Amino acid sequence: MVGRLKTLMIALAGASAMAAPAFATDLSITCRCVEGGANSQMAEWIKQSVIPGFEKMKSESGEDVTVTLKEFAGQDEQLTQQQALDFSTGAGADVNGFDGFLIPSFVEAGLLKPLDELAGPAVDEWEGWEHISDGSKQLMSFDGKVYGIALGTDVRMIFIRKDLFEQAGIDADSWQPTSWDDLLDAARKIKEAVPDSSPLQINAGVSMGEATTMQGYYMLVLGADSGLKDEDGKWIISSPGILDTLNFYKTVYLDEELGDRRAQLLGDGRNRTFANFRDGKTAMLVEGDWFYRAVTAPGSEFELKDRDNLMTWKKMPAREPGAGFSGQDFVTISGGTGFVLNPNTDAPEEAWDLLAYMNSKEQLEAFQTYQARIRLRDDVGIPDSPFLSETSQELLPLTTARPNDADYNKVSAEVQRMTEAVVSGEMSPEEAMEQYKSAVTEIVGAENTVSLQ
Repeated sequence: MVGRLKTLMIALAGASAMAAPAFATDLSITCRCVEGGANSQMAEWIKQSVIPGFEKMKSESGEDVTVTLKEFAGQDEQLTQQQALDFSTGAGADVNGFDGFLIPSFVEAGLLKPLDELAGPAVDEWEGWEHISDGSKQLMSFDGKVYGIALGTDVRMIFIRKDLFEQAGIDADSWQPTSWDDLLDAARKIKEAVPDSSPLQINAGVSMGEATTMQGYYMLVLGADSGLKDEDGKWIISSPGILDTLNFYKTVYLDEELGDRRAQLLGDGRNRTFANFRDGKTAMLVEGDWFYRAVTAPGSEFELKDRDNLMTWKKMPAREPGAGFSGQDFVTISGGTGFVLNPNTDAPEEAWDLLAYMNSKEQLEAFQTYQARIRLRDDVGIPDSPFLSETSQELLPLTTARPNDADYNKVSAEVQRMTEAVVSGEMSPEEAMEQYKSAVTEIVGAENTVSLQ
């Protein structure tokens, strides 16, 4: 009897153990995305599609996984600071929205780990790599190792308020500037027709952060046959192209007051430039395609009513035809934002599963219904979006990218300081370039710099 009872107890204990649920896993995602605010469509996609889909998939495989989105409403730079603190102290979300240009500096500081080092063989076995080109992988890579997956790439252009152009007697549909003088001439005509307007806005200053470097400085200096580095990989610390760029800023913001200078110097300046465009104060705004995809989209904070009738876009011209980077007449630059894994995550394999699921064909196609854009996967097309189709076809052949260098973030900060010194009136273009020259030399070493004549 005792033996039979013991056997029964063992059997019951085994059955109970088999029936016990697996250990619950809590995961979190963070990004600069707020439903009804900045990057609203991303927040909606994660909350309405990614999270329920992933939790259901895990449940069907017998795993108890709960995912939470931590919406971040601050600026990009504030999120970067928070992530640096989190990653250095073992805090933060498991999956983090991240700009690819930050990866080298975070890696050098020991704040990121390669995906395969964190999550093991499953990373290399992921089916998605077959649909992502090596070049696209580089958007979230450094020194031959992959640290994240970009959701897509982008291009930059001039966004136009057609109604302001019409008030100045300019046909916005047929107008395409072929030089910086064309930009200035149009801005002058609009300023004369609409005196309280700020016709031309191009990012500058520290408060704009990386938007100054990418949407502002790069879009000018590339048009002056320059960049941040030369063909030998040395940082360009002084050149006629840099001086031409700074003088253009001076003309726009100081000499002729064609742009809203104050917006470039305030902490919430970028949002002010968005509001100026929405409210019909700015006629030309140099921005990335994100401005169309998210900023002015229906339901967003800066939604532009009747957008497709009021707004159009134009290619950014070089200083003059043929004077641009690689002898181009028009210029643009592309970046890549996506997601990385927190190096301190308590559940690296599950966090990778979540990141892979977010970048599955199924979920990226779902994201296209929230926010269509140029995706990295070659099996995810752009849905019915004439804007994205047209801009990608026109601008991707002209594009370049930021240097994949651990010093880039520091040099970019000096670009922002240099442009602010000019726009604020604190320094002349010559003085600001000299300050930039000294600062970058100190950062990268004189042997890694070059001055062009």
